[in-house]
Amino acid sequence: MNVQPEQSVELPQGTIFYQESGSGQPIVFVHGLLVNSHCWCYIMPELSQQFRCIAPDLPMGAHTQAMAPNADLSPPGMAKLVADFIEALDLHDVTLIGNDTGGAISQLVITNHPERIERLVLFNADAFENFLPPIFRIFQWLPRIPGGTTIAAQLFRPKIAQHITMKMLAKTGTTRDMLDMFFGRMIREPRIRRDVGKFLATISNRYTLEAATKFSAFHKPVLIAWGSDDFIFPKRYGTRLVQAFPNAELKLIPNARGFVQFDQPTLLTALIRDFIHQWSYRTI
Repeated sequence: MNVQPEQSVELPQGTIFYQESGSGQPIVFVHGLLVNSHCWCYIMPELSQQFRCIAPDLPMGAHTQAMAPNADLSPPGMAKLVADFIEALDLHDVTLIGNDTGGAISQLVITNHPERIERLVLFNADAFENFLPPIFRIFQWLPRIPGGTTIAAQLFRPKIAQHITMKMLAKTGTTRDMLDMFFGRMIREPRIRRDVGKFLATISNRYTLEAATKFSAFHKPVLIAWGSDDFIFPKRYGTRLVQAFPNAELKLIPNARGFVQFDQPTLLTALIRDFIHQWSYRTI
């Protein structure tokens, strides 16, 4: 990733490392479960030519440093962490971009902490009752039993399990280095497992369903960019999201699964860039 050296910021929840590049209007990227800021490596360099791009490593299993033992890592707590991160960097008029589990967290940010958010971009994300998707729901329940998080982590120890998981989310773009970066820390480090276990054990679709009841109050522009070949996050959820927001548009992206940023980085980058420019000088 063509960015400055990794930076960090101290929050009440712990130290958050992040990547930053470019200048101008800020974009904050919210990644999903078991990945980190490097999942944006195919779109961040291009966008950073026009915008200030900031991608934190959130405590979802591939983060650099464990959080404080008392940190609230429930979905609402994670949304508060994102809001605290934005405030700590003193960002305003933020374009918030969320994908996968990070899309659910972004929905909680704009409904509970909308003050610094100017635009929202969601693609192939947990939403409504689909949090977590059925195929991954075992990882929501395992951490609720003693030793369950360790069992969940060990399921990803074989490289073939890592490869199959990523192949379900992206047709292309995954490298061996990425697999170790995404899965290695959770497998090797108990405190990283503790953090992701706290998050997984508190996941409930009551949070996304409740957030959806508040979308009508978010009048800022929303772009729903949905990979149309995704069986984990079917496009009907993208359609429901665009119908739930008062100022939203839907763009279906062909030949892309859940990680649209891997499968169609050029098209996705253009959509994001045009969306931000379109709404930079308009009054809603």
